[in-house]
Amino acid sequence: MRKLTLSSSFERLVVPAALGVALACAAPLARAQSGHDGAASSATAAGGAQMPSPGAPQMALTASASMDVRPDTVLITLNAEVDAPDQPAAGRKLSAALDDLVKRAGGVDQVKVRTEGFNVWPVNNDKGKIGGWRGQGSIVLESTQFEAASALAAKLSDKSAISNIAFRLSRKAHDDAERKLLNDAAESFRQRAVAAASAFGFSGYRIVKLDLGGGGGSVVPVPRAMMAMAKGGGAAPPTEVPLRPDTITVSVDVSGTIALQ
Repeated sequence: MRKLTLSSSFERLVVPAALGVALACAAPLARAQSGHDGAASSATAAGGAQMPSPGAPQMALTASASMDVRPDTVLITLNAEVDAPDQPAAGRKLSAALDDLVKRAGGVDQVKVRTEGFNVWPVNNDKGKIGGWRGQGSIVLESTQFEAASALAAKLSDKSAISNIAFRLSRKAHDDAERKLLNDAAESFRQRAVAAASAFGFSGYRIVKLDLGGGGGSVVPVPRAMMAMAKGGGAAPPTEVPLRPDTITVSVDVSGTIALQ
């Protein structure tokens, strides 16, 4: 579901790398009908803007468009923990445990596997002295195939614990959503510029500066209730990890300065 929100306050926004190419496409949105010789106003983006005629009033405008998108990528973190009498032994055991997890996770084409975190620390006994060492490390399963990631996580949970599940948009899904929203945000900006020019008795406008921005698509953690289900609540390892992501809001913002004419 798409929704549009408008604001008359101007906030300068940084142009994201994914939207850099959109400036060339946004220029035509500024063409408003003009009463002078039936010609349309010219639209110029920031960096190549024509200077308004002396005395031409300027106005800052913003428009935005947003939509809720279902995440297409899951990240499942599994922890391995070891105990040993000394630090070197704890390090060796933890390395072996992580290597075993990575090898067992290999061979599934739809799932990427990486290690994340490697910690070894002393454990004091009841007398306040070091009585042993403990190590903890993690691997992360990342995939756009939820069923494959779920089955693999369940398989590995016999020797590891699922510590985190999160969802996010892949780069392709995020860029696709931004491209769709850019047209909506650009049209909203154009309509607002035309309305502003008309309200103040002008027949058209020209863009002096144009900036694009946006957000959304970041990692969304799973609620605690789902994490408890994923861990099996302390019982036997689950046969399947429940993966039911919520939607992520992606937005595109258009900010600019127009010269009324």
